[in-house]
Amino acid sequence: MVSERQVNHGVDTEELAAFAEHAAENPEEVQLGLSARSTYEGTCAHSLATIDSYVLGGETIRRDTREYTIPYGGWKEVLAAGGWVGATDRMEPIEVALSALVSCINVGITINAVANGVDIDHLETRVRTDFDPSVLFSVDDLGNADTVFENLTAEVEIESPDLDKDEVDEWARRAPVYTLVSLEQDVNLNVNTPAEVEADD
Repeated sequence: MVSERQVNHGVDTEELAAFAEHAAENPEEVQLGLSARSTYEGTCAHSLATIDSYVLGGETIRRDTREYTIPYGGWKEVLAAGGWVGATDRMEPIEVALSALVSCINVGITINAVANGVDIDHLETRVRTDFDPSVLFSVDDLGNADTVFENLTAEVEIESPDLDKDEVDEWARRAPVYTLVSLEQDVNLNVNTPAEVEADD
């Protein structure tokens, strides 16, 4: 007799447990290579970002139906004050990064809640920060980049019959984007000129 499938919050819990066990025994097979690119559109601060293929366990995953584009820009009022002609609102990279942070915190909480048999009735995460654009506009020195953001806070609102606040706090901190923004990361920044690109070809 086939046992009834146990699904919690859209996840087959037995398959999740098997995946976690496989990942523990074969960590190289679950390593991810992630990337994104952004192309300047000709109007200052406007770019079109693209997310498509990724690498899983050394294998590139690419398909036509997995290509997402995001038109980036800025805040209409700020751009208009700065001299942008015909300024319009577009998604702003900092706010999108903040939205990625709160969404990923939700990922960290819900994956671990499902894995531990904890049900969630409601979950909403909010984040805010104060941003000083002085370094961006070269009003302040690049050496003061560590003062650009202040008062970065995240607030998790959760309802669960099995709530353990310390456990939820740990799950939130397991979120990859939380790690990306809260821990020091070394960004290997390279600037390529057309001559260098041609030489590489």
